[in-house]
Amino acid sequence: MATLEQDEDDVLVTFEHGAPRRFDLVVGADGLHSRTRALVFGPEEEFVRHLGIYTAIFNLDNYLGLENTGLLYATPGKAANIFTARDNTEARAAFHFAAEHLEYDHRDQEAHKRIIADRFAGEGWEVPRLLHEMAAAQEFFFDANAQVVMDTWSAGRVALLGDAGYCAGPTSGRGTSQALIGAYLLAGELAAHGGDHTAAFAAYEHRMRPCVTEHQTLGREGAERFFLPAPTQETLNLLAYTHTT
Repeated sequence: MATLEQDEDDVLVTFEHGAPRRFDLVVGADGLHSRTRALVFGPEEEFVRHLGIYTAIFNLDNYLGLENTGLLYATPGKAANIFTARDNTEARAAFHFAAEHLEYDHRDQEAHKRIIADRFAGEGWEVPRLLHEMAAAQEFFFDANAQVVMDTWSAGRVALLGDAGYCAGPTSGRGTSQALIGAYLLAGELAAHGGDHTAAFAAYEHRMRPCVTEHQTLGREGAERFFLPAPTQETLNLLAYTHTT
């Protein structure tokens, strides 16, 4: 999406690749770094609240032969873990570290890998092997643990859904379920209000706001206890739940 212009009748959207199109409504479900949100509501900095943690997750072979389990390595302000996936035929690994806001291009995957490699250089356990596997990983994700806090999730004929409008942060363990609940409620209100999108958007927000408030509280609390001197079972359970949702 390149531009978005709306009036009383519809929304004109232009794309970087493809012809412009007009839509009755636009729903932005494009994640933490939502282009829809930026075009309609303003720059990301106005809404994204950093939780002080960065996370990288990637795929690799299950070289340790783990079976339906995972392992965790933790030092102050850092953690690395590996856990099984796809009926133990594969594994996923994750690196987490505490830091205030970092400046980087969220689309530059090689820069992300360098950040992780620098932060975890010299660490023990399986970390050197995991860093080696990360360098070649094709499925790789890196981003800040953050929340999106907004006074409203709609403007005219445009509404936001999921992380684009109300990200609770990975430490909440509720990201996927929250997005599905939001989609269900939004679709239901659009159907119930017979084409009156203004009333539908207002009802969607009214019903969804308490859920988001609860989940964002969980996200903040999870971030505060994420790095503990000696990880408790509660922390291990939180890590496992986050990575399976």
